[in-house]
Parts: sequence; structure tokens; C-alpha cells
Amino acid sequence: MSAVLEKIVVKHLGRDEYEAVLRAMKSFSSQRNEATPDELWLVEHPPVYTLGQGAKDVAVGNGIPVVKSDRGGDITYHGPGQVVLYALVDLARRGIKVKQFVALLEQSVIDLVGARAERRPGAPGVYVSGAKIAALGIRVARGRSYHGLSLNVDMDLAPFAAIDPCGFPGLQVTQTRDLGMKQTRKEIGELLVKNLIARIEGA
Repeated sequence: MSAVLEKIVVKHLGRDEYEAVLRAMKSFSSQRNEATPDELWLVEHPPVYTLGQGAKDVAVGNGIPVVKSDRGGDITYHGPGQVVLYALVDLARRGIKVKQFVALLEQSVIDLVGARAERRPGAPGVYVSGAKIAALGIRVARGRSYHGLSLNVDMDLAPFAAIDPCGFPGLQVTQTRDLGMKQTRKEIGELLVKNLIARIEGA
């Protein structure tokens, strides 16, 4: 394995606006080449609803902005207390198929939450007792991925009630705090990155 593939760069972006990070992901992905190291970005967004390519335009009356995105999936919510992990990975270079990569992202959350976490056929993401704890949406261009996943840690879940999360009416959501997990958002983010790197490198 080349030196490029041995190291995945991890960046901590703190709290940043969704649209600014989206522009940065697009710029990184369009300018990278076969020698560019893969990167994982950890970030927390101010309150925002994002519309994936499968989402219809919606009006939400609570004042939280709605932003169109080029990721896969439907509508979801991002806000303080949530870990957002963007995976900018050259899948073609690593020989990882898109469906396989989706499974790796989900597995990194399952490894963190434990045996109670599960997948649902036809509904990407991770669930606990039927409630969604992690949403997932990626885009792949020229064999390279961007976007990633969001994991609810310790946040106000009320904004989810104003939408059909990921396009599923009545879908309940949960978070690690409500499962009795004591780690902070920062600690959860670090564990999630560690899990994902191990899964990617083991693929």
C-alpha cells in the first residue's frame, strides 16, 4: 500500500455553517488528484435543514433555514450537539464500491453504539429500537466521495418533529445521551473517526 493510502488526514472544523463546508467539500473534491490524501472532516453545524437529491422542496415554519444539497437522500436536520463526519475518500483508488462504503459508514456507528444499533433495509442510516440515531448521505464523483454521516449525540431533537426525517413520516429519532452513553460530542467524534478509519483501511 502506498504512503498516500496509509494516512487519512483528520480535520476538526469546529462549528461552521453548512453552506460554507459544502463549498469547501466541492472545492476539495474537484481539485484533488490521484496523489491527494483522503480526509475526514469533523464539524458541528448551526441549526439547518438540508435537502438531499431525493427531497422535495419544503417550507418549515420554525425559522430554521432550509438548504439544498447535492448529497444523496432526503431531508434531515443538523444542529448543535450533533457529530457530523464528512468522508472525502477516493473510493476507486481504494477499490471500495459505493454500497460497500455506505455499509462501512453505517458500521462505524454500529461499532460505537453497540449491539442495539441496527440497519434498516432500504433506509440508509443507523437505528436503535426503530428510532434513527445516525443519518447518512454521500455523493460520489469521479470515483471520489464527499458528504458523509451525522450522529445525534446531545442535542435538541425538537426540530426533527417539523419534518419527515429522511422522507419517512413519523420516524422517531434518538441520540447517544438518551441511550445512556456519557461521552461528550468531542469524544464521540474521535471514536467515530477511529472506527471509520479502521473500517476503511480494513476494506
